[in-house]
Amino acid sequence: MAAAVPAGHAMKARAIHHIAPRQVAVGHASLRALAADELLIRTLYSAISPGTESLVFEGRLPNDLPLDERIAGLRVGASYPFAYGYTLVGEVVDVGAAIDRAWLQRRVFAFHPHQDYAVVPMRDVVAIPAEIDPLAALFLPSVESAASFVLDAEPRLDERVLVQGQGVVGLLTVALLGEFPLALLASADPIAHRRERSVALGAHCSIDPLDPAQCAALRERIFAGREDDGLDLVFELSGNAQALNQAIELAGYDARIVIASWYGAGSAPIELGGNFHRRRLALVSSQVSRIAPRLSGRWNRRRRFDTAWRALARIGPQRFVTHHFRFDDCQRAFELVSARADGVLQAVFEYR
Repeated sequence: MAAAVPAGHAMKARAIHHIAPRQVAVGHASLRALAADELLIRTLYSAISPGTESLVFEGRLPNDLPLDERIAGLRVGASYPFAYGYTLVGEVVDVGAAIDRAWLQRRVFAFHPHQDYAVVPMRDVVAIPAEIDPLAALFLPSVESAASFVLDAEPRLDERVLVQGQGVVGLLTVALLGEFPLALLASADPIAHRRERSVALGAHCSIDPLDPAQCAALRERIFAGREDDGLDLVFELSGNAQALNQAIELAGYDARIVIASWYGAGSAPIELGGNFHRRRLALVSSQVSRIAPRLSGRWNRRRRFDTAWRALARIGPQRFVTHHFRFDDCQRAFELVSARADGVLQAVFEYR
């Protein structure tokens, strides 16, 4: 067990810092003395978020926004050097004066950047249920995001649905939608092994959006020769703003397009004439940080966490971990995730 942080003194943790676009390095972070409502966590695993952290690594964040308003250490802008990350699992090795010592040695999930020890406010910590594998617990934010997108979309009986992008969150969204009585659940991703996983999770078909023949086959299946038909619901999770044009092309009259990707500082021309205008399409912004106002009477973050844990137990997303890295290999890990190379889906740092 690690020693407590003495009052007036500081321990040092090893931490990953972004030092320039496409450059990370292992450095140190001071660990302040525990406040009454804080925990000291020894890290077991942390995970690289394939979407958001690729934007961070590539230097494509907007300069005028905080890194993350929800997380205590990330309420600042992206000014180098800085730490980033929000998916960490570890064991509690010390607690502040206001926290029950029964938390000691408990395994917890924490919203915190990558480092081997972390002082974390209790509000940023979630106890891991005993039946959940600690490696699986790394996926809590991704499952929570997928659950939030589905709640915002409100899928309906017998609808035809497309999920664009089959990274981790896209796959989890397909897994949740696969539990609904849909007429069609399709997905799209240019990477073959992701399409294969998507079908295994419940997609009726999965296409390469860059292949004209596959796109034409999906369009024929959706419209079946009727120009007034089309998809009822599209989830844009690819991280590519240009995918919105394909969503608009395939969506039917009064359809919803849920935009859950974060494009960072990127943009693309979107075709808002023709199909978009005449079909009265709805573009719906979905983001996990806040519960949608129309849902907040019945839903809060506690309920959504409970839903996410149950979904996580059903889906078993630890099977999405394709690469394990030592902490010192952080540069190679981020390069691989950014390039989507070598079959990477989810990369994890191990601290044991």
